[in-house]
Amino acid sequence: MIELLLLIGIGVSLFVGFNIGGSTTGPAFGPAVGSNAISKSGAAALMATFFFIGAWTIGRRVVDTLGSELVTKSGVFTMETSIVVLFFIGGALFVGNYFGVPASTSMTAVGAIAGLGVANDALDWAVMGEIAVWWIVAPIVGFWISGMIGRYLYPKINKWVAIDESPGPLWKVDRSGLVPSLKRGPNTTRREMIGAIVVVVIGSLMAFSSGTSNIANAIAPLVGAGVDMNMMIILGGIAVAVGAFTIARRTLDTLGNDITDLPLTAAIIVAIVSSAIVIGLSAIGIPASFVIIATMSIVGLGWGRATRPATLPDVVHGEATEGVSVGALAAEEPGEELPPIGEEDPADIPSAADLFDPSTTGRVIAMQNVVPLISTVGAYITFTLLFTFVW
Repeated sequence: MIELLLLIGIGVSLFVGFNIGGSTTGPAFGPAVGSNAISKSGAAALMATFFFIGAWTIGRRVVDTLGSELVTKSGVFTMETSIVVLFFIGGALFVGNYFGVPASTSMTAVGAIAGLGVANDALDWAVMGEIAVWWIVAPIVGFWISGMIGRYLYPKINKWVAIDESPGPLWKVDRSGLVPSLKRGPNTTRREMIGAIVVVVIGSLMAFSSGTSNIANAIAPLVGAGVDMNMMIILGGIAVAVGAFTIARRTLDTLGNDITDLPLTAAIIVAIVSSAIVIGLSAIGIPASFVIIATMSIVGLGWGRATRPATLPDVVHGEATEGVSVGALAAEEPGEELPPIGEEDPADIPSAADLFDPSTTGRVIAMQNVVPLISTVGAYITFTLLFTFVW
């Protein structure tokens, strides 16, 4: 019976890892894919590699502490309860991935564990409250930082970076030698190549950060129940790789293409802002929801670019130019001089229909709140109605 439960637990854990790969590849590499700096397959390969490195090194620390900080009573994580918690984590993430929306793995996992803790009067509300506050503040910070960059600094940054997206592929494979090598495309400029490398490197850093925190969401309950950590990290890494190569294509489309037509300069800004906030939260021990932070950074940058034709009082009083795209990230060519804020011609700003899909953004924001709620409520109801624990 124990062996059967172990196999079921590992299977559910792998299912969670599969969905983690699907939900976190988009936020990490969506800007790079959307700006054609890397292919979807290349993004998946880098995601799998750096996720595993992060999981194998720093991630094991999070695995050791996840169950003990949120849940105060010992003996909560049995093989049976671990399977149920992992089931709700994986099921909720699958809902988000199915609709092409990258849900927050940390919020979903913490929600399921919180449901278990509340049902058994074992949740540390102080720890939960601190985490919840940062989950609210961090996306707002990402939105406003990106928005201010888009409104006041984007033209200067774009001129400094001067990345003019050339026709044709950024990279090509040279197979003339004994060993194939990667070279820049025939029309790719040096600045464009450097910008592409930067956004891919930042995506890899975000993948590493995801491994340090998200591996615990897939395997911590089973490790707490006595399963070998090293074995579970390896299996979890494989499951994440499978998810990155398969279902992640939906979330890559959503964050890289559907929300906005993301120029390379904008992709670099979004990646830097998002990764900086995630690293800052990780440094103070908060499980970072970089899925939502990255999404709100994209929306914030687009909003900032769109409000340049209006002065700040117009924006505050809701009198900004009608018809201006919230996703106007490509309002000027690299290096082009722009008139002062409020003096631009709204006709020079691409329309919402061309660059921004409000319905997609609404779906993303809604699902990123619904998915953790499904996990939390589902776990709470299950443990309240079907399980009785004695300590």
